Amino acid sequence: MLNEADDTFAARLSDAGLPIAPAGPAYLEEPRGLYKGQPAFVARPESTQAVAQIVKACGEARVGLVPYGGGTGLVAGQIHGDGAAPLILSLEKMKAIREIHPQEDTLIAEAGATIAEIQNAAVAQGRLFPLSYASQDSAQIGGALSVNSGGLNVLRYGMARALCLGVEAVLPDGQILNGLKRLRKDNTGYDLRHLLIGAEGTLGVITAASLTLSPRPAEVATAILSVPSPEAALTLLTLFRDEVGETVSAFELISSQSFHFLQETHADLHLPVDEIPPWAVLVELGMGPGMDPETRLATIFEHGLERDLVTDGRIAQSGQQRAALWKLRETIPEANRAIGAVASHDISLPLSEIPGFLTEAGAAITALFPNRINAFGHLGDGNLHYNVFPPKGEKRDAYRPRAPEVTRLVHDLVHARGGSFSAEHGLGRAKTAELARYGDPAKLAAMRAIKAALDPKGIMNPGAVLN
Repeated sequence: MLNEADDTFAARLSDAGLPIAPAGPAYLEEPRGLYKGQPAFVARPESTQAVAQIVKACGEARVGLVPYGGGTGLVAGQIHGDGAAPLILSLEKMKAIREIHPQEDTLIAEAGATIAEIQNAAVAQGRLFPLSYASQDSAQIGGALSVNSGGLNVLRYGMARALCLGVEAVLPDGQILNGLKRLRKDNTGYDLRHLLIGAEGTLGVITAASLTLSPRPAEVATAILSVPSPEAALTLLTLFRDEVGETVSAFELISSQSFHFLQETHADLHLPVDEIPPWAVLVELGMGPGMDPETRLATIFEHGLERDLVTDGRIAQSGQQRAALWKLRETIPEANRAIGAVASHDISLPLSEIPGFLTEAGAAITALFPNRINAFGHLGDGNLHYNVFPPKGEKRDAYRPRAPEVTRLVHDLVHARGGSFSAEHGLGRAKTAELARYGDPAKLAAMRAIKAALDPKGIMNPGAVLN
């Protein structure tokens, strides 16, 4: 336990040049305000060696340690709300881009570098770091890897895990794992990189990462296309993949409810549709020099019209119009927060199961109480954000007692269709009971064995992932 009376522990860190201080409000509340942490102290080391000293001291004093990235997580992985107060370990001062090798398409960044800072470093060398999402200006790469975050370009480039060649990390006993190789082939035993990625700080603290870069698409085309149904959207996705292959960078599903919420909460935001469609997809193509993605997009648009897969659409004619389309997509979560959800879900499904799930879940929830459902997200990789709201004009507080019932219903339906209740946000502390309910027993046993072997004192992000 760590509190103001624990002078010995605080003095030990201070004597080592590692002072700790009371954690301000920013460290004790997640972005939506749904989870709040208890008063705690925070350390802000500036080097991997300092992180190792802190972790070792926490182990010897049996003080819980909560790694803290940009604070953008939505499942309370960075929030410790009960039990003994932990020490929060923020890597915000470890922001260096240590190396960049454009010819290799690799970059080494410290854990506190934000996604946007890494993107900018890549752009300066004529390369692309494709991890991208709305919180990229504050989300840090250490946290992104710890939850294996996704975002807008997973369809083409994969999740954070796919973009990482190696990690430097501090293990629970204070040892430093020096794994920053820039190799794409390295079969030398267990790949501890993949053990730490997605572990949410429960097996160690990622302090730096070796990342893969990609060529920047020389030509980009973006469009928003109205579609009559999710089935049509999936068939359209297949059409795109058949005709332009892996040049499809993003394929986002947007529901009519998303457009209505944007109208309610962001009246100044221009909607690029004359009439709000039942569904729409935001699609982007990225191609090499001399290619013409706009013409290819227009051709597929025509094919979609001929097959009744598309009813209307707008192809961006400039960089400004393209940015406006992505601004619309990235504002949907803000609109959701302004409306106030009864229950929110980050789910993934096999692509062919998505239409059936949407129909079944919508009917089942409507049978419980009047509602508005906003289902949107990364259709290309099967990840939906499925959020349930009160009827228009009513506040969510009256319906919040129904939230557990709604979440159980949604997750049961997802599980029955071979899906996952956690797609890209991780488990944190919010979904540990869900893992116990839906997780494979053999997997859970192996996870507990790994946790006990690497962190026998249980100091690493206690209460996260495994309860």
